[in-house]
Amino acid sequence: MTMIYKLILVTTILHFSIFMLAQNPVIIPTTISGTEFNLTLQNGTFQFYDGFTTTTMGVNGNILGPTLIMEKGELVDIAVMNNLNDTTTIHWHGMHVSAINDGGPHTTIAPGSSWNPQFKVLDMAGTYWYHPHLHEKTNEHVSKGIAGFIIVRDEEEELLDLPRSYGIDDFPLVIQTKDFDPQKQIVVPSNSDDVVMVNATIDASLIVPAQIVRFRMLNGSSMRVFNVGLLDNMTFYQIGSDGGLLNEPVPLTRLQLAPGERAEILIDFGSMEGQTIQLMSFASEFPNGIYGATYPGSMGQMMTLDGYNPNPLNGNDFSILTFNVGSPNGSAVNNIPSSLVDVVTIAEDESDITRNLSFTPEFMGPNQLNGRFLINGTTFNMDVINYSIPLNNTEIWSIFNQSAIAHPFHIHDVQFFVLDRNGIPATASEQGRKDVILIKPQETVRFITKFEDFADDLVPYMFHCHMLVHEDDGMMLQFEVVSDPSGIGKDNSMEILIYPNPLNDEKPVVTVSTDKVFDSYEIYNINGAKLVENSLVNSSTSLQINFKNYAKGVYILKLTSGTDIYTKRIIIE
Repeated sequence: MTMIYKLILVTTILHFSIFMLAQNPVIIPTTISGTEFNLTLQNGTFQFYDGFTTTTMGVNGNILGPTLIMEKGELVDIAVMNNLNDTTTIHWHGMHVSAINDGGPHTTIAPGSSWNPQFKVLDMAGTYWYHPHLHEKTNEHVSKGIAGFIIVRDEEEELLDLPRSYGIDDFPLVIQTKDFDPQKQIVVPSNSDDVVMVNATIDASLIVPAQIVRFRMLNGSSMRVFNVGLLDNMTFYQIGSDGGLLNEPVPLTRLQLAPGERAEILIDFGSMEGQTIQLMSFASEFPNGIYGATYPGSMGQMMTLDGYNPNPLNGNDFSILTFNVGSPNGSAVNNIPSSLVDVVTIAEDESDITRNLSFTPEFMGPNQLNGRFLINGTTFNMDVINYSIPLNNTEIWSIFNQSAIAHPFHIHDVQFFVLDRNGIPATASEQGRKDVILIKPQETVRFITKFEDFADDLVPYMFHCHMLVHEDDGMMLQFEVVSDPSGIGKDNSMEILIYPNPLNDEKPVVTVSTDKVFDSYEIYNINGAKLVENSLVNSSTSLQINFKNYAKGVYILKLTSGTDIYTKRIIIE
């Protein structure tokens, strides 16, 4: 052996050893399966960096939460205990549940209290997730660690020859970027998110068997879009999108994943035993106008976003996760299936109505990225219902992004089917069930969906940008699904004046004033339980209601005037 060869060999071994030492085995969340789920939201600490302790939040632990495994058709009973020092909520992202169980910003859980949603699992087999959804606090609570996977299984998926041994050949991967201050505390909000992690693991690595492996990927970042691919442009196969499996596997070398989006992919490691390969984000390929590109605004360097640069992730390719390929296991799946499930779409001519939405900046100009963004020219108001949608309506939503940055649009309650982008039909990757779609600057995206099964005139659903900074700043509106579209249950903020609202210990009495004559009123808690029912002997256009002995939270005041019924939300702080 020549001296030069020995030197090369030693250098190679040393380099590989250092590379391996720099890796951290990715954390695989524990699982809870069955029909009863007990979740505790808690403050915690976590060591992302040696010698530093970071303050975090988690579910049943210090950071992130267990993976909930549910069966389609089962009735699940979930107990959520809030041991945080802050009010929060838990939203079952992507799941088709009633508004009262959805966990939006109206369904708050005060510190020291619990919430007990119960619902039948109606969703197709797929990958969903849960996270907080408190208005103006979603970003903080998610960024500090409260997020977890939900895996739904069904009979159709079980008939397929797919990897499904959790933590062996079927792995959940939540991909996030965060910003840390010099004391290694998580900074929220921030556009300096230069630390990549998978399942709360920095410099993450994963030992995978030399066979076909399934990955359930979630973009859990506050803002960043990923352009996922394998080093050397190795082909992988997408088998699922937000709401379940696709018709057939789609071969890809790149997969765009925006905040809130999920995708299931298969990677064939069968001939790679002993090798390593990088899961990458090829951000250098992003055009301007996407958070993660060199320039986040569509006008390039003319537009600024505070804290965005310098950041080594923006506009550059970077590693997300290192796969170390080991030996195959005894139950290896060795073939990519040719077909998956029959995805039944909705024909465009079935639509009852087309709703037109627009995204605009609060102010125009090169600094618009540092301001708020609006939907249909308005911002979120807890007390305003923006759409009342008749139960069983089939609708096309046409969304035009007039701002200079791409926004991932998310709607609660339903899965939708993408019709087209600027008139171009959806790609194969986007032809499955979706609940998040990235809409680029000056792009119009149309989708079709049906609002079925659940109607509620007390609690609304949300639709919003899933860039959590934008959502917290008010880029969110709400809709109710009503069984009677005649107007019962619709808020009308112009006809009914309620003050003060919110209430507190010093001001516990609310005054209700309108040109309507009230006959009676009822008070409900946010879970829909009736607390008070009062008939008014002397009908009046004004009344006062004392909430002095009510706990903090959100309540529903239902007012009756003849045959008209109105609902208003009362907040007690």
